[in-house]
Amino acid sequence: MNRIFSFLVALFSVTALCAQETHNIPKLVVAITIDQLRGDYLEMFQHTFGEKGFKRLMNEGLVYTDLEFDFPYLDRASTITTIFTGANPSYHGITGEMRFLLKENREVPTFADENYAGTFTTERYSPLPVKVSTIADELKIASGGQSDVFAFAPHASQALASGGHAASGAYWVEDMTGNWASTTFYKTRQPIVEQHNRTPEALSKKIGSITWRPAIDVSNYNAFPYTKNLYNFQHYFGADRKNHVRLLKQSPFVNTEVRKIAEKVLIANSLGKRQNPDFLALTFYAGNFENSLDKNYSVEVQDTYYRLDQEIGKLLDAIDTAVGLDNALIFVASTGYFNEQEVIPADMVTSGGDFYPDRSIALLNMYLMAIYGREQWVSKYYNQQLFFNRKLIEDRKINFVEFQQKAAEFLVHSSGVQDVITSHQMLHGAYNQRVQHYRNGFFKGISGDLYLELQPGWRVVQEENPNTNVRVRDNAVHAPVIFFGNNIKPQRIDRVIEATEIAPSVSHRLRIRAPNAAKANILKELF
Repeated sequence: MNRIFSFLVALFSVTALCAQETHNIPKLVVAITIDQLRGDYLEMFQHTFGEKGFKRLMNEGLVYTDLEFDFPYLDRASTITTIFTGANPSYHGITGEMRFLLKENREVPTFADENYAGTFTTERYSPLPVKVSTIADELKIASGGQSDVFAFAPHASQALASGGHAASGAYWVEDMTGNWASTTFYKTRQPIVEQHNRTPEALSKKIGSITWRPAIDVSNYNAFPYTKNLYNFQHYFGADRKNHVRLLKQSPFVNTEVRKIAEKVLIANSLGKRQNPDFLALTFYAGNFENSLDKNYSVEVQDTYYRLDQEIGKLLDAIDTAVGLDNALIFVASTGYFNEQEVIPADMVTSGGDFYPDRSIALLNMYLMAIYGREQWVSKYYNQQLFFNRKLIEDRKINFVEFQQKAAEFLVHSSGVQDVITSHQMLHGAYNQRVQHYRNGFFKGISGDLYLELQPGWRVVQEENPNTNVRVRDNAVHAPVIFFGNNIKPQRIDRVIEATEIAPSVSHRLRIRAPNAAKANILKELF
């Protein structure tokens, strides 16, 4: 009798445990990436925040204070793809927002794909440049295609990277009209989005009447002692018809558009109310506005955070109403970089200097001519990378490894160059931590033959296009990651986590396989 009783107790305990574990699987995942979100700004601006947005996330969520991307030249495309694949660019193939086609001698968007037409746009994109699976892809596979996956973002690269290859819909704000655009790569049409584009509420219909003014009294925007222009700014987006959408994407109004369309789809598609979990990926913006008078220390960036806090609060309320926060796993991740708008005082002598790529290429080519003959050995300098004339080198039967090494040894002595790393070093050479960092950002067939690491403080001067001159910065950005909802206990973790740890951790919480290139461990505090 005692054995039977013990067996029944054990059976009921296991059944209860299984039921409890099944109950903890979220019915809806809301993945929020915030482009250029800074943890230090969340702290500096918190006196302007309400109780329902960032404060709620920080107080009630699992907060990791520092996120790190272990590859160079971070931007919105490479970082978001890394978050959703759990892999670095060396595996997922998205090394940046743009890439250079050496054979055609032109720069193109990384997600460009002429095989698919645009929906509400003439631009032609697809998610196929992402070479590995994403969290959303694995969820689609696990559910037999039954899970709904939607992505909304200001830019195509963000929507396609977060939506993945099997999304029910991935949409971005079209650069000319402001419509929600997509690609015919995705076969399922979403009437709710198409209907929105035709209503008076569509951005394309109302952008000409939008003026950005401070949401609250500017005296509250007192986080920086360096703000010289504490004034009631006014930016009218109808004034520049050529750039009005591009400029609006640098403002908090794009976050409002993302939040509103997300709520419409959340309700219309009954997300989170079926047997299989659904997935909603949203991208917001928290960077600088290029027309701010004070650039990095502007009233505008503080207003952007104030308004974003409001949008986050409204979104959390909508999720709670629709499915309940216990049924939703929400994570917020920064892209881990910040585009500076640095202004150097006219009479200030900086520690760096000017690096002229064209001049360096000319000198390198002269050096290579002296060794290998009078030919144009260097094809292109692009984004701190050098591309060589591979066909010429092969035709002359020159040892390419030796050729790379000689070029690297010459360039490393140039003013402003910290180090030069060859593609052979990254693919086959002896490793050290610095080489591995660059290797993580290298993808064969897309990346160059040499990587130039320039010294911080040096300015890259493009003589043909001086508007693109940039000053090298290699400082860390305080970037948070927050997990919220789904019975997650509040906790603050003051350690650095890798961006590649997010995808396998979310996958584990969903009880699905991690994306196929995700090798990192899961975040133990999430379980």
